[in-house]
Amino acid sequence: MASSMAAAATALPLPSGTTQRPSAQGRLLFTAAPARSRCRSLRLRPAGRRSARSSPRATKAVVAALADPLKVMISGAPASGKGTQCELIKTKYQLAHISAGDLLRAEIAAGSENGKRAKEFMEKGQLVPDEIVVNMVKERLRQPDAQENGWLLDGYPRSYSQAMALETLEIRPDTFILLDVPDELLVERVVGRRLDPVTGKIYHLKYSPPENEEIASRLTQRFDDTEEKVKLRLETYYQNIESLLSTYENIIVKVQGDATVDAVFAKIDELLGSILEKKNEMVSST
Repeated sequence: MASSMAAAATALPLPSGTTQRPSAQGRLLFTAAPARSRCRSLRLRPAGRRSARSSPRATKAVVAALADPLKVMISGAPASGKGTQCELIKTKYQLAHISAGDLLRAEIAAGSENGKRAKEFMEKGQLVPDEIVVNMVKERLRQPDAQENGWLLDGYPRSYSQAMALETLEIRPDTFILLDVPDELLVERVVGRRLDPVTGKIYHLKYSPPENEEIASRLTQRFDDTEEKVKLRLETYYQNIESLLSTYENIIVKVQGDATVDAVFAKIDELLGSILEKKNEMVSST
């Protein structure tokens, strides 16, 4: 039988243009591969086993998932640019953006129990009690997106009593961002604002003027966007912030808001990135 197999081996046709010499391995003859076509042997891993070494990116992802989510409060006077910064923060960090005013309107529109109670006070021209608003905020913070991704409380709390109510519920942020803008600039920003009633777009006579005379001719000004009323609103705002200092003094971070939008956000981004890094380090060390 060995002789027949040897004969079969020698009978196999060779590719044209190649010269190969049979090599003896045991009692069988195998055709040796040409020197050019030799390739590296593959190292195969047994099925079901993975390399013990994981990528840094995967490790960071796991740590970030285990870390406590980011919790932020932000406050700023009228025309401080708070709304713009909130949008940038929400987009970059995927936080649940919670505004007490928006929340109040949504609850009323939905006809919830809190919304019905709030509507009764509003129809009488009275302020909605803190208890109702705090309940709305508390329930919103319990939603899955806020629990998993973290949250951004926009312009809330506004008073000491609201802050104390949140403290009682153990709702406390990692940082309290305070946008600091000189009063003269705030007044200039507010007084120069104009609304296009056709498109709803907001313009500013100095910083973002209308594109043409047709638009300029139809612009309107809000009744409370006057210097006198702005100064009254600023006075109320500063009184409210003063009442919050004792509660959040250890975590308040002032950010100068009189720079460009990008420059202001760069400072906020640096702050929030640092907080997240510390949270991840705590998880990694445990």
